[in-house]
Amino acid sequence: MVVKCNSFGLFGIDSYPVEVEVSISNGQALFDMVGLPDTAVKESKDRVRNAFKNTGFQFPITRITVNLAPADYKKEGPIYDFPIYVALLKATGNLSVDLSDCAFLGELSLSGELRSINGVLPMAIKAKECGIKRLFVPADNAAEGAVVEGIDVYPVENVYDLVQYFRGIEELKPALPLSEVVIDKKDIPDFSQVKGQYEAKRALEIAAAGGHNVLLIGPPGSGKSMLAKRMPGILPDMTFDETIETTKVHSIAGTLPKGAPLIRTRPFRAPHHTVSPVALSGGGVHVKPGEISLANNGVLFLDELPEFGRKTMEVLRQPLEDGVVTVSRASGKYTYPCSFMLIAAMNPCPCGYFNHPTRKCSCSPNAIQRYLNRVSGPLIDRFDIHIEVPPVEYGELSGKADEESSVNIKARVDKARKIQTERYKNSQTNCNARLTDSEFQDYCVITDEAAALLKSAFETMGLSARAYNRILKVARTIADLDESEKIEAAHVAEAVHYRSLDRKYWNRDNI
Repeated sequence: MVVKCNSFGLFGIDSYPVEVEVSISNGQALFDMVGLPDTAVKESKDRVRNAFKNTGFQFPITRITVNLAPADYKKEGPIYDFPIYVALLKATGNLSVDLSDCAFLGELSLSGELRSINGVLPMAIKAKECGIKRLFVPADNAAEGAVVEGIDVYPVENVYDLVQYFRGIEELKPALPLSEVVIDKKDIPDFSQVKGQYEAKRALEIAAAGGHNVLLIGPPGSGKSMLAKRMPGILPDMTFDETIETTKVHSIAGTLPKGAPLIRTRPFRAPHHTVSPVALSGGGVHVKPGEISLANNGVLFLDELPEFGRKTMEVLRQPLEDGVVTVSRASGKYTYPCSFMLIAAMNPCPCGYFNHPTRKCSCSPNAIQRYLNRVSGPLIDRFDIHIEVPPVEYGELSGKADEESSVNIKARVDKARKIQTERYKNSQTNCNARLTDSEFQDYCVITDEAAALLKSAFETMGLSARAYNRILKVARTIADLDESEKIEAAHVAEAVHYRSLDRKYWNRDNI
């Protein structure tokens, strides 16, 4: 006798249907599993056997074969415990209901309780696409799955409760949809807590308005990290599509906050400089999203940029351009989204006081050059905005003047993003930083005076083609903040100003 039960697996950020087939036949008592199961899946037979006995059912002393189809996808993790258990119940005659419109996901404890798993959201989305009407998941994952409309997601504490539900003895209610779930907002630091640094605040406002990458250079204690950590407070609210995409990544990685079915605030990821290239880009033995994907639709902050390994930094180059990262393994290619804002902070030299107005730098010219050269030119070129963060004067720190709040800055950012949303409504672009080459000429229209100024800067500063494009994109954002249809000379002048620090610090003649 063969019994089939629906489940799902994960491949990258997407899910695929898995059919769990259980066959019971005469012969020596064996429990075989086929269909490319990994070690965790093979261990399911021990968890299922004990859960079967400890929930009051007689485990069959016969030959049992479990097939996880399709057999050409490697099955990973303990998520198949639950469907195997249910299929065995039906195969042994303990259940006699039609399960064709049901799917099951979950890890079993030895006593039959269901433990939470990763990746429920993408699997619930796929279940709906496959016509599944009822999805049974661990109670801790139910709110996450209930985000998907058009499918009933049932929270299950113990598998025995499910048996009682199918037998009509107990009631099992679907989890509440998103609209009925209250989610607390994350507490984000405010820009009003930052004294002074008006030029840096202006640069970060422009970056938030256009989605641009920012490099902050300054001495220790000048407020670089403090400024960067306040960026999520001025970024535009996430759209529903961005929320779903970001939550899928965190669901697969197992970093979804407990009790939060959706990530409603833009992520802020700040990995330590000892992070490995794999941890940053994604991968591992069991392929998982890396930090750049966990920062998708949010901010990736790299503090002390030159302290990161060279290979780690160079991992960023292609994802910054493409907005996706592909991890290639023998089992296949895993693609994860990574459309993030990169904010990096660094000291100008090993001691931190090169070009400091009052403190003398103790580093030799060669030491300064070696330190700066840890960051490659191509990576520096991918920062749209370079801003110097000088030390804060005592008068500013001790002053009682009110600083502008994140709410006020965000209002201007939202206004500029609204202009961009309307401008790019017929394309896949969502902000100026993501303008494609084909869209560039159509939307970055500049006046003759602005064009002459840009030409002069290009020839004088020896800019690359990439730098030219990025200056125009930043100028487009500044024009949006000014609600100007065309890019004026003043907008270009300010954008060029934000591309001058690499000439100041990475120019040998200035050291």
